[in-house]
Order: sequence, then C-alpha cells, then structure tokens
Amino acid sequence: MFITENFLLQTSAAIRLYHDYAESMPIIDYHCHLPPREVADDRRFANLTQIWLAGDHYKWRALRAAGVDEHFVTGQASDWEKFEKWAETTPKTLRNPLYHWTHLELKRPFGIADRLLNSDTAKSIWDEANAKLQQPEFSARGIMQQMNVKLVCTTDDPADSLEFHRKIATDQSFDIQVLPTFRPDKAMPDNVNFNTYNDYLDRLGAAAGITIKTFDDLLEALKKRHDFFHENGCRLSDHGFSTFDYQPHDRKAAQSFLKLRDGKCDTKSGNVRYHMKNQVTHIQSAVLHHIAKMNAEKGWTMQLHIGAIRNNNSRYFKKLGADSGFDSIDDTNFANNLSRFFDHLDREEKLPKTIIYNLNPASNEMLATMIGNFQDGKTPGKMQFGSGWWFLDQKDGMEKQLNALSNLGLLSQFVGMLTDSRSFLSYTRHEYFRRILCNLLGQEMHDGLLPNDFDLIGGMVQNICYNNAKNYFGFDLH
Repeated sequence: MFITENFLLQTSAAIRLYHDYAESMPIIDYHCHLPPREVADDRRFANLTQIWLAGDHYKWRALRAAGVDEHFVTGQASDWEKFEKWAETTPKTLRNPLYHWTHLELKRPFGIADRLLNSDTAKSIWDEANAKLQQPEFSARGIMQQMNVKLVCTTDDPADSLEFHRKIATDQSFDIQVLPTFRPDKAMPDNVNFNTYNDYLDRLGAAAGITIKTFDDLLEALKKRHDFFHENGCRLSDHGFSTFDYQPHDRKAAQSFLKLRDGKCDTKSGNVRYHMKNQVTHIQSAVLHHIAKMNAEKGWTMQLHIGAIRNNNSRYFKKLGADSGFDSIDDTNFANNLSRFFDHLDREEKLPKTIIYNLNPASNEMLATMIGNFQDGKTPGKMQFGSGWWFLDQKDGMEKQLNALSNLGLLSQFVGMLTDSRSFLSYTRHEYFRRILCNLLGQEMHDGLLPNDFDLIGGMVQNICYNNAKNYFGFDLH
C-alpha cells in the first residue's frame, strides 16, 4: 500500500499532530473554480474520466509530455480510452505531484488504496470507481459532504446572474455554503481582443442596468455588481496578473478608456495591450484601485494571483482556448509596483484584507516581507502570503512557502490551503497540505526546534487548517 495512514508523516510527533489535530478539521475552500451549476443540480458523473480528467490541465500537460496524442487528451477519444491513456501515463509521473494526487484521490473518496494505477490495474480501478459514482454519496454534493466541506467560494464574473448560487442558498436540504467571488479580470483590457473587450462591456452594462460609455460608467457598473455580489454572500474579490503593473491616474484612465470604447485605436494586427500598453496599464490600475476601495468599505478580502504567462502556445490556444495546459511561470519583477499599490490604498486608509499568491518561487521572500509593511495592528494577519499556487501547490512549493512565511512573518496567522480547482475530487489537496504542515512542524518538535507541547503546536495546526480562515473572512459558520 502506497497511501498509508501515515503517508508523508516521518516522525511520531508529525503522526500525532496530523491524526489528533489536523485530520478531522472541516474544510473551508475559499478559492476554487467549481461550476456552481453542478452543485445546484447535484451533478452525477457517468464515469471517472468525466469527474477526474475533463478540464484537468495538470494531467493534460503530463499526457502530452508522455507523448500521448491530443486525440486522447482533449480530442474525440472515448472516456475509457482517455482514462486508459492516463493509467498508462501515471507511472511516468513519479516525483511529479500528480503521482501523489492521483493516488490520494483514488483513496478518498473511492477507498481504492490497494493498487497503484497503471495499465494493468486500469480496468479494475475504472470499474470500481464507476460503480461508486452511481451511488448518491458520490454526486457532486455527496462528495463535498464526504470530504467534510463547510464552505466553498467559486470564481465568478461580475456580469454573472448568480442564479445557481441563489438556488443553492435557498435549498434547505443542503447545508454547505457555496458563495461567489468577484473576479473582474474581463473589465480590465489586458491581453484581450479589442472587440471582445467592447462586447464584454456591453454585457457588463446590461447586467448593471447601465450603458457604459465612459470610465465613470464602468466604475458605476462595477459598483452596482459589487453590491449585488455582496447581497448574495460574496466576501472576496480575485484578480489575476501575468505581472503586476501599477500606474494609478484616473484622468489618463478615463482618456484611454474612451479611445478603446470609441474605437479610436489601431488594434487590427494584435491585442489591445500590445498597441496601448501604457493606456491599458492606467485603466487596469484605476479599476483595481477602485475595487480595492470597495472591498475595504465592505470588509471583503482582495486576492491577487501574480505570475502566470497564459496561453503561450498560440496554435493550441486557437484550437482549444484558454486553460488548456499551455501556461507557465513569469519571471518579471513587480515589488515596487506592488508596494506603490498598497501604499496608495493605505494612505487613504482603504487597504482591504489582502492575500497575495505568487507563481514564481523567487518571489517568496519578497512577498513574505512585503505583507509585513502593511499589517495594521488591528486585524490579525490582515495581509496574507497565500498558499503555494498552481505550479507551487506541491510538497516542495508548499514547504518553501511555509518556511518563508515562518521566517519573515507569522505562520500562526496563516489562513491555510485551498484547492484552486475545477474538480470535486481535489479536496485531498487540503489533506496533502495538512500532512506536509504536520510533518514540517513534527520534525522540528523531534529536533528540539519547537517545544514538545502538543496543545500549543496542535492548536496552531487547527487554526491554520480551519479556524483562521473562518475568523479572517468572517464567514457565518455554525
């Protein structure tokens, strides 16, 4: 057996920390990409491919690297054929976190831990998992309940109607909260086609009941949707950047916005950012600044995801679209821009609670020190260095993030792990994180670097796993 009860736990102290303090803590998954409709409709999955491989760009990258034809990745191959190719590929992922994740997800919730996935075991695992998927406790909601989930925050466009969130909220038979997150990336003309941006503004304006002609109209539309999201339980915004540019200037933003909106710029040969870099930065900076102030006024948390170069392969982007496994780590410097952004908000006393996630591990120490500049002495852990994200949500990446935060900030105030996933099987990432956390602390207890006080260390573990997030976000959890 590979995934044992003490998987990743290398000392007796680590074993005790995990089983006595971490294992039974509920899950708050405050950042994910689950489709709320699938929760509202309590989707039933026909087979393992549909719940496990569809939309999983981590696995798609591995399949391509192993020489598997796209026909079996995102193409028209049958679900069994796609799963069979993944089973053949899994042994080739040794030392990649996918090997750990795959077998953790087979153990929980499917209870399959007596076999490693490979071409020989593919059929038996396929049949056993598919049989369980027909049971009520393996529906979308059933899996969330099995995994002791209390609350999730999805990722939603400001123009979204939130109809499925409202459906879930009024369903008395389901007690897990599914709250929206305000993700206004499309309102910022960064790496989008000019016509696509204007089409989006029309859609946003329709949702807000406003005709968007000027930059002030855009801000008013976003404010109305921000209010609407708040009424529907939203308590976080989320923003994604390849790098972080910040040049706040509302007047220039307004002028640049009019050029975009009125078509007075040449974008025929490429995207908006290429032709209007400074103008785009002004718009993006001003929009972000105003949303941050909205967040502060409502007590929301702002999340910044920084460092992904998206859609690198233009041929496959044209064929498959975004989020297909062709993204990578950016290496640009953004410390000064980030500092200026936080300082401008702080001077206005409008800096909201903030979580910053980096994709380049070279930024770990910079971010761990940056957040210390803007803690306010009132809100515990107001500024957060977010958990290992995307390419860093693996053992080495998590340990480096935990060590940087411990050395340069307060690990005790950390709000812990999230899935950042579209899959209902990804809740084992919380288990993975908890095992890694307990192993790190347990080893230091064993080495005499931390006191042999399980109530002290175990209490911190429980706070990081659940209590800190519950208190930080202000969720109403019973």
